[in-house]
Amino acid sequence: MSSPSANTPLSYKDAGVDIDAGDALVERIRPLARKTLREGVLAGIGGFGALFEVPRRYREPVLVSGTDGVGTKLKLAFEWNMHETIGIDLVAMSVNDVLVQGAEPLFFLDYFACGRLDVDTAATVVAGIARGCELAGCALIGGETAEMPGMYPDGEYDLAGFCVGVVEKSRILTGRDVADGDVVLGLASSGVHSNGFSLVRKCLERAGDALPQTLDGQPLRHALMAPTRIYVQSVLQALARHPIKALAHITGGGLLENIPRVLPEHCCARLAANSWPRSELFGWLQATAGIDDTEMNRTFNNGIGMVLVLAADQAAACAATLRAAGEQVFEIGRIAARGAGPAVRID
Repeated sequence: MSSPSANTPLSYKDAGVDIDAGDALVERIRPLARKTLREGVLAGIGGFGALFEVPRRYREPVLVSGTDGVGTKLKLAFEWNMHETIGIDLVAMSVNDVLVQGAEPLFFLDYFACGRLDVDTAATVVAGIARGCELAGCALIGGETAEMPGMYPDGEYDLAGFCVGVVEKSRILTGRDVADGDVVLGLASSGVHSNGFSLVRKCLERAGDALPQTLDGQPLRHALMAPTRIYVQSVLQALARHPIKALAHITGGGLLENIPRVLPEHCCARLAANSWPRSELFGWLQATAGIDDTEMNRTFNNGIGMVLVLAADQAAACAATLRAAGEQVFEIGRIAARGAGPAVRID
């Protein structure tokens, strides 16, 4: 194919950016975003900026923000052509982070970047984002689709998201009241979530032709690509009914690195290793990688996606509320005086 001469007009499409495809995507997104509308939305998709009014039921509202991506889980989405739930992962990573401050997620914006816009793929991803927003009770009110020729290989894209939530100033969770004897509850994860996939991909490479057909009763690919669980609705119910002292979202760094972020310096969490079930998925990952329990618990969530800390006499009632809301809940440990040891000990 010959290059255009110096006198031939060049359009943006000739340069690799298809404005018509972008417009078509916006029209596909509109009804998806409309399904996520909630109180407070003043203007959403299509404007230069989205407008949101903090619900008037808050007397001393404090805004809480969070942003994240999906990490190298995207590489498997590209390889396996599995884009349906990656948007749920994107929403989950931010709304769960906002939640641990005690905040209700209000709205979400996404950023989708690619070299060449495939409207069907992008619409599939955004449908997952809208579904994640529905699960979290927050509105998808805006975002950005960037088509940047030469920046990404064909068939690949990058994804990021941004969430804003709100909490009453007097109800911000800081962990300062966590004390010796408090109970640690763990909520089951739905799988690997969206952390540790660089190691997951190495495990797939190492296993080669010896890959298991199924794990935990589902095909391997579905087990690995299961979307990150969104804990917002169930935990907000628990926060409204029980005096929870701290929450920790178990993401990169696992149990060992995330729980200390919400503990006072004088406290540690002593967890019982066998207090929650071990899935085939995590067993296979550990065996294939050949790593010890410590490395496993600082790389993956290892079956626990969210941790709650509260007084011992409140734990049973809180666990009942969470189970009624659909969570699998396990009492996984207690808070103790830290001393000279690490902030999390799994025995």
